[in-house]
Amino acid sequence: SIAPLNYNPAVFSQSSHLAKASGIGLTFNQAVKAGSGNVTLSLANAGVAGTVVENFGVGNSVSYSTGPYGTVITITPTADLSANQDYHLSYPSGAFTNIGGDVSFVGTAYTFKGRDLINQMWGWGTGSYGAAAINSTVEYSSPIQIPGTWAHLYQSSDGSHTNYFAKNTGELWGAGTDGGGNLGQNSTSPNRYSSPVQIPGTTWSTSAVMGRFSAIVPKTDGTLWVWGNNSQGALGLNQASPVEISSPTQLPGTTWTSGCGSGNSALALKTNGTLWTWGQNEYGQLGHNSTTKYSSPVQVPGTTWSKLPVNTAEGGNTSAAIKTDGTLWTWGQNNVGQLGHNDKTSYSSPRQIPGTSWANVASGSKAFMATKTDGTLWVMGDNERGALGQNEGPGSSSSGLYSSPVQIPGTNWHLTHFALKRNAEAMIAMKQDGTLWGWGHNGSYLGLNNNTLYSSPVQVGSDTTWTALGGGSATMGLKQV
Repeated sequence: SIAPLNYNPAVFSQSSHLAKASGIGLTFNQAVKAGSGNVTLSLANAGVAGTVVENFGVGNSVSYSTGPYGTVITITPTADLSANQDYHLSYPSGAFTNIGGDVSFVGTAYTFKGRDLINQMWGWGTGSYGAAAINSTVEYSSPIQIPGTWAHLYQSSDGSHTNYFAKNTGELWGAGTDGGGNLGQNSTSPNRYSSPVQIPGTTWSTSAVMGRFSAIVPKTDGTLWVWGNNSQGALGLNQASPVEISSPTQLPGTTWTSGCGSGNSALALKTNGTLWTWGQNEYGQLGHNSTTKYSSPVQVPGTTWSKLPVNTAEGGNTSAAIKTDGTLWTWGQNNVGQLGHNDKTSYSSPRQIPGTSWANVASGSKAFMATKTDGTLWVMGDNERGALGQNEGPGSSSSGLYSSPVQIPGTNWHLTHFALKRNAEAMIAMKQDGTLWGWGHNGSYLGLNNNTLYSSPVQVGSDTTWTALGGGSATMGLKQV
């Protein structure tokens, strides 16, 4: 009789297959050929076939090859499989016969599961502080894998020599310098960690952008926690003589949703749509129509604020936020037109950039970048080193300043995964197809295996499986495998 010897994946196993899987099938105990009918791949419910995913005609959509014991028959779905989804695979009676055609396979069916998605973490860039988490202080100009599997990356100010990430939901890990206590290790010594260390706690939220020397991170219960360098009142703890805090310390309140650090200033949102700022205010970056420094949170006018920057650049003299109606507002230092208001005037109160379909923004001391809901990417500010990606290298007659938003070519940029690097002299961004791109001044930040300056976007490697972007002076990325 005709009988299966092996199944791929094994019966009731977790498959190694994801995406457009190839090689799903079984090995027979003898040579076989196509009979009639379809192999059917269905969603499974408690092992029973449900909604059909795809049918494969045994004469035209099933592949046949010779194995050591007989014939191996395989299918390749045209649609991606889903992680952790149960699948039911049915081979009906008569679908295959022996080579002579006088004996038919009696049919079988079995269930398997699409495997978990695995995120690998990769780091590159400045290595002297160990922030790339690769157990080394060597500088790498192309991505190097960090051991383990990881779930989330946090963005840090690009001047930060500390990076943050998570293995599992609710966790928070970091690497780099602990100077000022910004790794939360309850130590007054300026230690450096070139491999990940965990910050205490298991309910950390993922909605935070770390500052250059400090951390401002909410928990899932709505509390907001700070630690690190407290110069200029950057931690918002209302201390008359600010001191460094080397362990997470709670700010008052329980309705915080997200936090963002930039230099010695900070911004945070509450669930009621209010925006609060504190810290250094030399250029009015706190948005209070003054240059007064505040060491505890003070509300910025308005109740419809919804998004903080996804990344900040070294300097910390500028701020930005998006409202619920999709409008983009910027304020603070504007000496090179980085606020996008078609001038070089600094503003100490939020001022709107034209348009109502802004999705996210990254704020910088020399340049800003922002996405719109249609997948376009826009930049503004100083283009001296090709940082704005306009294909105008140093010395070009038009490589100076753009004080109004100008578009980077393309309409499929990822709405949230983009970052400013090296004091906003370089930029890196993901596209929706999972590719990663960099441009501008390249002191190994861009992952292009060189230090060459690029004045237009260049792809980082050839991978199409990037899922996240993060990090400060050392860049971090997640790949899905």
